[in-house]
Amino acid sequence: MSQPPPPDPDRPPSPWEQPAPGAEPPPQRYDPHQPPPPPPGHDPYQPPPSYGPPAGPPYGQQWGAPPGGYGPPPGGGRGMNVLAILSLVFAFVFAPAGIVLGHLAKRQISTSGEEGDQLATWGLILSYIFTALGVLVCCGWIALFAIAGNDGMMY
Repeated sequence: MSQPPPPDPDRPPSPWEQPAPGAEPPPQRYDPHQPPPPPPGHDPYQPPPSYGPPAGPPYGQQWGAPPGGYGPPPGGGRGMNVLAILSLVFAFVFAPAGIVLGHLAKRQISTSGEEGDQLATWGLILSYIFTALGVLVCCGWIALFAIAGNDGMMY
């Protein structure tokens, strides 16, 4: 039978080796992944001490706005006037309809207190400008055809 080799003083002890009788235990190393050892005299079956009541009401007993922000919009629940939005859109699509929608939106906003007065105003301004440009273009075409048509018929 062979004897184990003598311990090497430069080599750390193996965790599987049994320490020699009467030898001091190896020093404990700090491992950040392990919880700290319990203090002496700690009973693992006792619950941790309580440090006071919880900070807020228990879950399910809260009153107020529903979670996720599904409440009414800020400002008293006034929304954007749909006709004001359509007035601005129709200013670019078909300007005379934008004029009508803009005036209807202004009337609705003054009675209901909805938002969108500036949208209706810009819809009206752009609709009037595009309508005027359209009328000028049509008058120009008519004048052009009238002048071109008269040149050939003057006998």
